[in-house]
Amino acid sequence: MLTWKNVMAFAVNGNPEPESRVDKTDAEWKEILTTEQYRITRRKGTEAPGTGALCSVYDAGKYNCVCCGTPLFDSTIKFSSGTGWPSFTQPIKENAIKYEKDVSFGMVRVEVMCNTCDAHLGHVFPDGPEPSGLRYCINSASMVLDKEAINEN
Repeated sequence: MLTWKNVMAFAVNGNPEPESRVDKTDAEWKEILTTEQYRITRRKGTEAPGTGALCSVYDAGKYNCVCCGTPLFDSTIKFSSGTGWPSFTQPIKENAIKYEKDVSFGMVRVEVMCNTCDAHLGHVFPDGPEPSGLRYCINSASMVLDKEAINEN
C-alpha cells in the first residue's frame, strides 16, 4: 500500500517504470480526444468542482486512462471526499501513476499523471481516509469507467 512518504519519494527521486509507453504527437492526441479531454489531459487543465461525469458514479469496474486505456483505479477504492472530484485511496498498481511536484498557483502539490502516456489526471493529497491516508483527486474527463473489467487484475 502506498503512503504519502512513498508518493513524495516518487515525486522527488523518480517514478516506477511503467509496463509500457504510449507516445503520440499533439495532433494525434487531438484526433482521439474531445476538446475537454485534451484540455485536461494534455494541457493540465481541471474541471470545475462537481461537474465531472464520474463524480457521483460508484458502479463496479476499473477507471482507465482516457488517452491510452491503462487501468488506473479500481471502483473498490473510490470514496466520496466532498471535494467535487472523483477520489481514490490507491492506484490499481504502484506503477500506474506518475508523480511530479507542482508549484503552480502559489502552492506546492503533487500532480498525478498516467505513467504510460503522461496524461494529467489531477493531484494527490495526504488527507484521505485510513489506512493509506491518500486522496487521489482526479478529473472525470481524464478517465473512462470500464464496467466490464470487474474482478480483472
